[in-house]
Amino acid sequence: MTEDKKIVLVTGGTKGIGLATSQRLARDASNQVVINSHRELADDEKEALLASFANPVEVVTGDVSKEEDAKRMIDDLVSEYGHIDVLVNNAGMTQDKLMTRMTETSFKDVLNTNLVGTFNMSKYALKAMQKKRFGVIINMSSIAGIHGNMGQANYSASKAGIIGLTKTTAQEGSLRGVRCNAIAPGMIKTAMTDKLSDKIIKQWTEQIPLHRFGNPDNIAETVEFLIKNDYITGQVITVDGGLTM
Repeated sequence: MTEDKKIVLVTGGTKGIGLATSQRLARDASNQVVINSHRELADDEKEALLASFANPVEVVTGDVSKEEDAKRMIDDLVSEYGHIDVLVNNAGMTQDKLMTRMTETSFKDVLNTNLVGTFNMSKYALKAMQKKRFGVIINMSSIAGIHGNMGQANYSASKAGIIGLTKTTAQEGSLRGVRCNAIAPGMIKTAMTDKLSDKIIKQWTEQIPLHRFGNPDNIAETVEFLIKNDYITGQVITVDGGLTM
């Protein structure tokens, strides 16, 4: 009976950190996990994705950077399940280049997906959650949003913006029982970091106090913790092996 379940929406939940988070939360049978994909999945892709979960999940398609898609996804969930309890704003993108070579289009594209997308989803989820006087929003920031990163002016700006957005959402959400926190991952083993050269990986590993990259489940575990601990809001949790100490 889905009316007794916690309805959880994870944007960008088909790969990397989003997939690990979706899979971890779906292990709890009291959660009904809904995964957002920015594109329509082919039948074989969807079949393989669903087979990787311990319990049934739902897949919805929508571009978080488009307000109409964000509204539709939240409205459809509320219509189907009656409520939404948890939103994990994980959808994101990169278009790395030194600032002097970065185009305005590239800068705006990354901000639109990462920052505007987080705003769009949070706006409509917050409305639904406030009616129920309960809800949890978790935003995926980055250590790049805390101290910047060469070649990532667009990405760093978007992730810094998410931190400010998180704190405002927490303040406004607290008026009606909604919590909002952010996670700032460090160097996590994903398809993005797999593209790095051995030299770059070695340089980063030497900088990290724990001398290793994290894995997506380190982030998923933090998401789960922030959902369960009902006395944390407005915080940015770094999960980076000590890199930002």
